Amino acid sequence: MKGVNLSEWALNHRSLVIYFMIIFSVMGALSYTRLGREEDPSFAIKTMVISANWPGSSTREMMDEVTDRIEKKVQETPYIDYIKSYTKPGQTVVYVNLLEKTPPEAIPDIWKRVRNIVGDIKDTLPIGTQGPYFNDDFGDTYGTIYALTADGFNFRELRDTAELARAEFLRVPNVAKVQLLGTQDEKIYLDFSTQRLASLGLRPEQIKAALAEQNAVVPT
Repeated sequence: MKGVNLSEWALNHRSLVIYFMIIFSVMGALSYTRLGREEDPSFAIKTMVISANWPGSSTREMMDEVTDRIEKKVQETPYIDYIKSYTKPGQTVVYVNLLEKTPPEAIPDIWKRVRNIVGDIKDTLPIGTQGPYFNDDFGDTYGTIYALTADGFNFRELRDTAELARAEFLRVPNVAKVQLLGTQDEKIYLDFSTQRLASLGLRPEQIKAALAEQNAVVPT
């Protein structure tokens, strides 16, 4: 049985082949002009990092008492692909990876569940454990950086202005997060005269003890 010779058929039907070539070329050009495109295309990162510290512990103690407990609890999360961890004396890092088929819209709820279930076992971790800490911000991108400077204003006034600007930026469509860098925490400095304290019969240690007692938070 002789097969179909496409070359021979095309030569015998030149007009039809040319017609289809023109149609496909026009359709391809129209499809190209309608392609979806974004300057910064969004994509979902399906990995979360959980870290914890237990100062003074060995690698084996860290694995048995902290890493293993976190991994077993995280396994209860849906769409889990695999869990990878690195443990060294006093520190552990657990990587939680989701399946590729995980819907992007479901990822925030999954990470929230991870935080909740790991938080449930926080009280069962050894005394002195720091954390667990969670990091799922790998997909965040910063497209614009603004710097604020102001002569004649103190750090507090400059920070208040930055906070107002941040609130306005968050109202802009497609803006998900605004982070302030270089902010100065407010501090109170106490200066006193040693001569005045001596005349009152007070010592600097008494002033420090009074301030510590005033700022102490204790249950009623």
